[in-house]
Amino acid sequence: MDYLKNKGAALDLRVSILLCCVVSAVSGQIRYSIPEEMRKGLFVGDVAKDLGVDVRRLVSGRARLVIDDDNQYVALNKNKGHIVVNERIDREKLCAKKSPCSFSLEIVLEDPLELFSITIEIQDVNDHAPAFPKKEINLEISESTPTGTVFLLDSAADPDVGINSLQSYSLKANEHFVLKQHTRADGSKYAEMMLQSGLDREKQSEHTLILSAVDGGEPQRSGTVRIHVSVLDANDNAPVFTQSVYKASVFENVLRGTVIARVSAVDADQGYNGNVTYSFTHQEEDSSCPFEINSYTGDIKLAGDIDYEVSPNYEINLQAKDPWGVAGASKLIIEIADVNDNSPVITMASFSGKISEDSPPGTVVGLISVQDKDSGKNGQVHLTIDESLPLKIKTSFRNYYTLVTEQNLDREKRSKYNITLTATDEGVPALSSRKNVYLEVTDVNDNAPAFNQSVYNTQVMENNSPGVALLQIHASDPDQGQNARISYFLIDDEVNGNPASTYFSINTESGVIQSLRSLDYEQVKEYKIRIKAQDGGSPPQSSNTTVIVHVQDQNDNPPQVLYPVQTGGSVVAEMVPRSADVGYLVTKVVAVDVDSGQNAWLSYKLQKATDRALFEVGSQNGEIRTIRQVSDKDAVKQRLSVIVEDNGQPSRSATVIVNVAVADSFPEVLSEFSDFPHDKEYNDNLTFYLVLALAVVSFLFITCLVVIISVKIYRWRQSRILYHSSLPVIPYYPPRYSDTLGTTGTLQHVYNYEVCRTTDSRKSDCKFGRGGSQNVLIMDPSCSGTMQRMQGEKSILDEPDSPLEVSCFLSSFSPLSLSLSLCVFFQ
Repeated sequence: MDYLKNKGAALDLRVSILLCCVVSAVSGQIRYSIPEEMRKGLFVGDVAKDLGVDVRRLVSGRARLVIDDDNQYVALNKNKGHIVVNERIDREKLCAKKSPCSFSLEIVLEDPLELFSITIEIQDVNDHAPAFPKKEINLEISESTPTGTVFLLDSAADPDVGINSLQSYSLKANEHFVLKQHTRADGSKYAEMMLQSGLDREKQSEHTLILSAVDGGEPQRSGTVRIHVSVLDANDNAPVFTQSVYKASVFENVLRGTVIARVSAVDADQGYNGNVTYSFTHQEEDSSCPFEINSYTGDIKLAGDIDYEVSPNYEINLQAKDPWGVAGASKLIIEIADVNDNSPVITMASFSGKISEDSPPGTVVGLISVQDKDSGKNGQVHLTIDESLPLKIKTSFRNYYTLVTEQNLDREKRSKYNITLTATDEGVPALSSRKNVYLEVTDVNDNAPAFNQSVYNTQVMENNSPGVALLQIHASDPDQGQNARISYFLIDDEVNGNPASTYFSINTESGVIQSLRSLDYEQVKEYKIRIKAQDGGSPPQSSNTTVIVHVQDQNDNPPQVLYPVQTGGSVVAEMVPRSADVGYLVTKVVAVDVDSGQNAWLSYKLQKATDRALFEVGSQNGEIRTIRQVSDKDAVKQRLSVIVEDNGQPSRSATVIVNVAVADSFPEVLSEFSDFPHDKEYNDNLTFYLVLALAVVSFLFITCLVVIISVKIYRWRQSRILYHSSLPVIPYYPPRYSDTLGTTGTLQHVYNYEVCRTTDSRKSDCKFGRGGSQNVLIMDPSCSGTMQRMQGEKSILDEPDSPLEVSCFLSSFSPLSLSLSLCVFFQ
């Protein structure tokens, strides 16, 4: 026996070291085969290689094992891709007599979700020797027992399976008994001892036999039991059961104490020898049989708990024995009927609890395992969820389900889902279980910032201080976190020829727009700038808005007098004839104000005057008119001071000096205005330049006049030729000359002079067209000679019978420039 034990231990060690791992792919599964009793950490299989998965994929996919059983027999080494033993595996504890013995597990990978099924078969190791339930078997045999009578012996139990299980019995050689071996339907062995020669109590009243049970393992293990045979006095008949096999069926939820079946045996003997008692035989020592038999009545009752999921049937050996030990045998088979007594169990094999809102329909959210220990329809399970959810359940394989999205998700509409998983079996009545899981929808930057207004309007007073806040704009983003963090930027377009960033800036966080410089209404009245709001997503999204900054006018510009022009070297005077009536328009003060609105509303006032009773100024139009009849007593030289004021707060003003000459002739005017001061810079050289300029202008004028006359004569001759010829006559119409008036404010820019000349009369008329203003005299002491020549020419013009053809050309007069009048006489 010691030798066998030592040999068995050595064999166990060799089996533990030399692993026989068989890998096969059946229906997409991997199967490993390992012996039981392996030490923790020993290699089981290389799943990375066998599945064709990179080890880095196991790490990045957070690979893990999903095992249905509570015992974690194996573990996954993700860094190597190996499955190793996690705890000692006892095949007998795991599967009992079931063969082959195996358990299944799944490897779950995430991102993307993958599922691989693995089956690990546990090979039996001959670690148990056959053992009998009792140390000694006592038999009482009547001496009258006929030859060939069979005596049932207690069976030895060997929890190993296959070749390692009990293979045979042997009986120590004797002259009275031989051993017969039998095999049950389930493959188990049992032995019967048959009487081959009659017993004689008087010769030997007791017999001691040795029964051995041997398994087929390597090394071989065995167990023995001593059989003590007591020879009794004659009892010719053995009890006989009414049926060779009894069958019964019972539901697994039946109450304890319920009679399951009743057996009976008949003994042909009479009296005391015919009393029969009943018992179970071939029960293992540690057997927990849930049934008991009444020794006298043969009633079999339920004494313990039965569970279809643990053991669907029971096979019990029956024995009927008379008082003399003569026994008969039979068999009872009890079938356990399944009852729907197990609710489905929901297990989340893989569930992160989060999903991105941009996940397309069909995205796997989680892997769900549903187990029901019942069988048949009682174990058929359906998993459902609320139909209003944008999710659905898809059947996977082997009681696995996947939770997938059915619609597009939108975090802004709903950010969290409370999902109730309901598993219901098909039993009657149906049993169900529920499990609540929460799914959070994570944000994706799918919304651009939105401004409250498409166009913002704000006002700022011109001449503002740099850095003043003009406006705060705001945009909203329904996204979350960084995707909703909005920054504001100024789009650097050109404004008035310059980048917008030179005028304005915006606070990136608050959206406050500031002016970087002082603004001027007179330069730019309105600024249009574009602002971009951009979120912090990746990639970022943005939207634009327009901000219109209206610059408000401030009365920061005084009026500017356009006419009369204030010169430094000469005196500009307006001439008023002494015959002027009341309301005579002397001149008009023209002024402008670059401001706007009421800041540009101008009013005119007469501040000072030589004779206030003679002139007045229109408060709105600036016209200077006489308010009474001019008389001979009025001074020739009149000096008026006119003040021009705007309507701003505070108002600004400008002053202009208007010189007025009250006279009917030029000499009178010259004599009065000769004492006006003039600038020292105008010296005698100015006369030379004026004469030179007059000569050049006269030459150019005469040249142009000769060219025009020549063209006229040429065209006239051509028209005469055409008139006398047979060709059609096309009359020629000289161009018309229109009175064109330009205005500057309320004053006429140009004064046109109409010249009329007759060719068939020796009398010439020089007709002067008068403009809106009176004649303007330029008084300068250096120009006295010119004025005398002009008086001489005037005397010629005044002759009514002059034989000369006179053409008077006076150049146009502008209030902003000085013009010279010429009269050229030619015959």
